[in-house]
Amino acid sequence: MIASMIEKFDRYIEIIAQTLIGVCLFLMLTLTLLNIVSRWFNETFMWIDPLVRHLVFLSAFMGGVLATGNASHIKIDLLGRALEAKNLKKFKKYLRSALFALSALACFLLAKSGLDFAKVEFEYGSASFLNIHSGHLVSIIPFGFFLIGLRFIAQIFLNEEKGE
Repeated sequence: MIASMIEKFDRYIEIIAQTLIGVCLFLMLTLTLLNIVSRWFNETFMWIDPLVRHLVFLSAFMGGVLATGNASHIKIDLLGRALEAKNLKKFKKYLRSALFALSALACFLLAKSGLDFAKVEFEYGSASFLNIHSGHLVSIIPFGFFLIGLRFIAQIFLNEEKGE
């Protein structure tokens, strides 16, 4: 029961990340093409380049969210392979859950630091391109780390349920 709720919640996070990546890619390609074509006519939109940079930044975080859910993120698994070679799969499962928990904690701490940074940016920052406040732009950081942390938490419960 709880595992199916966690799996459904994890799936919603994945759908959000996939949708955001799709929207970001569409906007990046469209805006970059618009910028190239507009330069043929000696016209320049100064806001396109910084917007595309921030869309790349958001896409990178959403890619991290997807990689975490698929367990295809960067990992060093020397101890896990050694445990598997010694046929200690049960201990490997506990080690994997502990590493997921530690990774989630790190992500939540990074999200908290990102949130503190965004608060400072809202207080002392200013409007950037298209009159978007710089605080909104740096809010990508805590948002991304928070979603990655949630995926790690979900992976703990899904790892227990699968018995991997």
